[in-house]
Amino acid sequence: MPELAEVEFYRRQWDAGMRETVLGVALHAEKRIFRGTNTRALVRALSGKRLLRSEARGKRMLFRFSDDNCLGLHLGMSGKMWSAPADYRAEKHDHLVLSLAKRTLVFRDARQFGRVQFHHGKNTQPWWSDDDPPEIISPGFTRAFFDRFLIRHAKAPIKAVLLMQSGFSGIGNWMADEILWRAKVLPAHRTGKLTARQRALIYRATRFVAREALRIIGRDFSDPPPSWLLNVRWARAGRCPRDGTTLKRATVGGRTTAWCARCQH
Repeated sequence: MPELAEVEFYRRQWDAGMRETVLGVALHAEKRIFRGTNTRALVRALSGKRLLRSEARGKRMLFRFSDDNCLGLHLGMSGKMWSAPADYRAEKHDHLVLSLAKRTLVFRDARQFGRVQFHHGKNTQPWWSDDDPPEIISPGFTRAFFDRFLIRHAKAPIKAVLLMQSGFSGIGNWMADEILWRAKVLPAHRTGKLTARQRALIYRATRFVAREALRIIGRDFSDPPPSWLLNVRWARAGRCPRDGTTLKRATVGGRTTAWCARCQH
């Protein structure tokens, strides 16, 4: 599933059409990614409007068009977005296509776990609120916020807590594993049993991984340095980049998890 950095990369792909006018909108209105969305209103409202700006929050994106029109996108498990040539011909799983004069903006989701939402008006849309949890790299993601969230979920394994979007916006499976590996904390460790030092290490690692993932992956989908766990976590005989120990795997927090039994405790 695309996480914070991958979402940022895909957001930038549609930014190629910034300030251009939407000449046409094609979509598969019957698909579940449009659940709860008035697709007829979406088509009418976006046709003839200009793409003005975009932003990302965690795993979600918002694209603002002229005349107070907003398009919300969530990539789900398999969503992808890109800017194609103006003469692009949509394929089977291209569920939303915006035709511009110089290019075509495509949203593809083969498995349809993603979502497309639409809002018109100056008022705040309920699915994009100022009350959303703070972004990891924002000033709002303070140590106090972090500690309060961990206290509220003291009985859960720390891996499961890191996956909770109400506290760790944009963090997904691979980022959670990377954070805990860097903090040298076992993914199954109960959150309420963490020491003050462990909490401090997890907080620092969370900020570092989010910041560097956005800088490296979010920019152009580059691979992180060889020192990252991400490069080996799915390899059949993947070894810890720190000490060479063969990685362990199990399901923690409902997700397949990789860790080093030697350096994570």
